[in-house]
Amino acid sequence: MAKSTGGDGRAKPRERKLISSTLEAALNAQIGREFGASLEYVSIASYFDRSSLPQLADFFYRQADEEKMHAMKFVHFVNDSGGEVAIPAIPAARHAFVSAEDAVNAALAWEHAVTGHINDLMGTALDERNFIAQQFLQWFVAEQLEEVASIGELLATVERAGEGNLLAVEDYVARRPQAAAEPAP
Repeated sequence: MAKSTGGDGRAKPRERKLISSTLEAALNAQIGREFGASLEYVSIASYFDRSSLPQLADFFYRQADEEKMHAMKFVHFVNDSGGEVAIPAIPAARHAFVSAEDAVNAALAWEHAVTGHINDLMGTALDERNFIAQQFLQWFVAEQLEEVASIGELLATVERAGEGNLLAVEDYVARRPQAAAEPAP
């Protein structure tokens, strides 16, 4: 919804946003978290790259791209809803890991945290009876189940293989079907 001009040529403010100020602020915080997740995954991918584990590195580089795409979905939703995007400062990503298990465990912890944030956003949308926001967020609710399951399965595989057998994990990752491109919510 673009700003229109009044009879005096000055821009008139938007007449109505489709999201409340509370939800707008929460969505902006989530944009920052999604960009932060992208950076976390770049760091994890880099750890595996340095460890000469290209399949694991590629897996996490793809995860980084996916998280950036999630951030952009939120950006577009805020804009399309008449809100103002205000991306918060993004904390530095963790860059040191002691093992493959540590790196994948960090990814799983991050996904659990993101799931909590998505649930909080959905709770706000429900409380406000904002059905448009609920419809938008429903895609992310389903996505978080897939993310937690995928990273959890990878962690279990790394734990079973152990640090001395990460080439078996590389083979496992190489044989897994890659997810298709995600549709926009």
